[in-house]
Amino acid sequence: MESERFFRVIRVFVGKISAMIKGQKVVCINDAFPEFVHAIYKQLPVKGEVYTVREVFLGREKIVKGGDSATVGLLLEELHNPPDPFHKGEQELGFSSERFAPLEELPAEEEEEEAAGVLTGAWAN
Repeated sequence: MESERFFRVIRVFVGKISAMIKGQKVVCINDAFPEFVHAIYKQLPVKGEVYTVREVFLGREKIVKGGDSATVGLLLEELHNPPDPFHKGEQELGFSSERFAPLEELPAEEEEEEAAGVLTGAWAN
């Protein structure tokens, strides 16, 4: 699986506070959505898959939790959805940034060394 190979050559920073920015690579860590979300979205992220941040915006939890508090929302290059029915400006339906962890890609030299180390370690036993 391509995503498994990708995880060998990247570091996932889970649990660290990090601002997400346009163009950043992120990995989905939570793809459990309520059934009604499946009905209004055309495309949903999949746990373990890598995406590129297309836009960062101030979101709302009104749709999901019925509240008025703000969240950080993301639009992703790889996924496109219809307008948010509760947004007066018809902003595209996005995703809570809490469903994603930022990635840091290793430089090519480190990637090769790490891949070699994985093979060496596996054969060393």
